[in-house]
Order: sequence, then C-alpha cells, then structure tokens
Amino acid sequence: MTTSPGPSSLPAGPSPLPAGYRLVDPRDRRGEFLEVDRLAFAMATDPEVDAVVPVTLDWERTVGVEAADGRLAGVHASYPFSLPVPGGAVATAGLTWVGVRPDHRRRGLLGAMIATHFERSAARGEPVSALFAAESGIYGRFGYGCAADDLRVTLTRGTALRDVPGSEALDLRLETLDVEEHLETVERVHAAAGRGRPGWILRDTDVLRRRHLVDPPAWRFGGEPLRIVTVRGTGADGGGSDGAGDGAGDGGGVRGYALLRRTERWEDGRPRGKVELRELVALDAAAAHRLWSFVLDLDLTSTVEGPPLPVDDALPQLLADPREAVARLRDNLWVRLLDLPAALTARRYAAPLDVVLGVTDDRLPQNAGTWRLRTTPTDDPGEHAATVERSTDPADVTLDVRELGAAYLGGRALGALAAAGLVTEHRRGALATTSTAFGWPVAPVCTWGW
Repeated sequence: MTTSPGPSSLPAGPSPLPAGYRLVDPRDRRGEFLEVDRLAFAMATDPEVDAVVPVTLDWERTVGVEAADGRLAGVHASYPFSLPVPGGAVATAGLTWVGVRPDHRRRGLLGAMIATHFERSAARGEPVSALFAAESGIYGRFGYGCAADDLRVTLTRGTALRDVPGSEALDLRLETLDVEEHLETVERVHAAAGRGRPGWILRDTDVLRRRHLVDPPAWRFGGEPLRIVTVRGTGADGGGSDGAGDGAGDGGGVRGYALLRRTERWEDGRPRGKVELRELVALDAAAAHRLWSFVLDLDLTSTVEGPPLPVDDALPQLLADPREAVARLRDNLWVRLLDLPAALTARRYAAPLDVVLGVTDDRLPQNAGTWRLRTTPTDDPGEHAATVERSTDPADVTLDVRELGAAYLGGRALGALAAAGLVTEHRRGALATTSTAFGWPVAPVCTWGW
C-alpha cells in the first residue's frame, strides 16, 4: 500500500473488504466523513459548537470505505505521535475516528479498516499503534493490549490533606480561561510535568492544543465558563529549571495549573455545587498540594470530581484519610505492537534480561515466532537497552502480542497476566526476571484523549 494515497480509490490491503466496498481517499469528502462519524457515535450536529471546536484530523492520514451506492460506510484516521516509553520514545500511529454507519455494521468493515491502518502505519515507519477505546471490549481481538489505567477520584469539599513544605508560600491565581492567553503556559507546564512518564503524549500541534481548551456553552451543561488556576513560585524559588516559567514578569514561573468548572446547585436551601476538573498538572508536590487545597475549599460547592490521574499520582498519598476518596480505575491507553523488534528495542528495561519470547499474533504473522531479547547496561542507572532477534531456541515465556502490548509501557506486570492464565512460563525463573525487566518505576498514563 502506498503511504501517500491518491485522490480516489486505495488498494484493498491484506484484509479483503466485502463485495461492493472499496477503500477511498476521503480528503475531498470531508463533510461526508464527519457525518459518518456522527452517525456511528450518535452525535448531534450543533452549528455553534462546530463554529468554535476545530477538527483536529490530519486529512493525509484519513481513510474511507465506500459502499456500492457511492456513499461512505466507514471511516478512520490516525495522528503521528511520539509515544513516551520507558527510557525513550517511539513513533506511534494514534488511531482515531473509527466508525461504521449503523446500517453497514456486522459486515467486516472494521476488520478491514484495522488491517489497512496496520499496513499504512508500518509503511510510515511507525512500529506502534495506540488508542483510547470508546468500547473497551472491541480492540483486544485486534491485538491491542490495555497498557495503562487512569485514576478518577471524587472528593467532598473540605477533605483534609497532609502538609507539604512550601505549599503555602506559592502564589495562586484564578482566571477565566482564555485560549490565546493561556495556551502556551498550559502546554509548557504539561510537557515539563510529563517528562519521563510513559504514555504522556504531548499535544504537539496548534490545533490539538486549541481543541483541548475550547469551551463552547453547549458543553457546560449549566456550569460556568472554564476557569484556570495557576500556582507560581515567589521570589527566588520561582522559575526553577523546568522551563515552565510563563514570562509574566511576576517574579515566579508557573509550577502547576488546573482547568475547572463549577456548577451551581442547591438542595433544601443548602449549596451543593460541583467542581469538575478537566486537568490538573503540577511540577512538584508543593504545587500539587496548593492546587488541591484550593479546589477542595471553594465556596458553595460540596463535591469535587477529579480529572484522569496516573495511578501513582501524589493525591492519594496526600489524603489525611484515604477513605475520603471515592476512587475508580478506568482503562487508559491501549497499545498494539506493529513491528515487534523495532518496538521492543525502542524502550529501556529496568533490569538485566536474556529471554526467549514465544509470541503469537493472528493479525500480523511477521511478529509471530520466537524472539531473543537481550539487554545491556546504559549510562543511565537502572536502564538497560535491548537487542531483539529471531531465535530457534525454545521459548522461555510465551504470550500473545496483546499481552506484550499491555506490558509495553511498564504499567502492567507480566506476572499478573500469567496469574490470569494469559502468559506461560517454560523455564523456571524466566517469568520473574522478565516481569521485573519490563516494569518501570513511573506509571504510564495519557491525561487527554484524541
């Protein structure tokens, strides 16, 4: 398949479409592409929303499926991301906008589109694909593994936090969010806070950055306009070396921010307002403590609904009484290895390892078989580089590519997958050493969806 498709039809790819369907380039049919997505996800059209919310698609990376009657029956697209992985990063195709018209379901269109996505991504030199799953039960059968969870926490107003030195000294500012004024500060702090965290994909185009901050009235559901709270150092402790200072001339760099909305509500004459956090990002514990202390003590509110957080976030440790939080885990990034040796050598490993992996992959047979993964030390303490080669030796550990994707970012233990019957050890001790090496001390997460 060509990586720069022509303006009409595209090759059918390795997973044949049903009779009467063909792959097409939808760049000159953008309105129809968007309409298929709305039909697939039951989304209403709102001209006021459409006027302010940018379409973030890279149209060079879109694909349509055309039915015999000439209408688009299915669509999908991807983004060119750099996915942070343990000790590095890897070129990744962020799969998105996958939809099939309801009257064309159950005909094999999704499978054909996924196969097309795999082939196009590999041809572009992207060894990995990642996505957020609208329905979490779908993508496992295509070899995607759930590689990260995020933590959602609901707290009551007044929840007590443990003290953190320096928190009270930080300046705090509440403003109505303004995209032009706050965009660069938000992205600078977001990038600095995520350094070294697997999965922390950056919003690295202007349209993605703006889409993250737009706030049309229809999305407020009776709440206020989106607000931004920033915390800054004062005097000599201000700028730091993180590069997140905003140049505002106030003597201090921004060390954290929260995007929030309050919704007014009264019950039996008492205020029961809600605070919803879209995002809360901090560069250190003092900044996190200052932000949470503020949002947990807003007048006329009773509950605070937190944003997606990494499972090792500081907040649970800061709670004076952990039972004050109502917490739930939700699946976050799903990862699919498209080029197994390229993907496995793109990351570092937490311990020495010499293991033969027996891998099954029903969708991409070039990944299947036995592979020897050997590590060597690097100049970074606790990080080991790897080589991956075909092997004729018997496998020490066998697993499907789905489980390999789940463990890829270091947040899912191969030992736990083995306990669920999804990974098998053939050489005594191989599972423990492999699970340890694939692990990572920082939990993976991506705190925004595409």
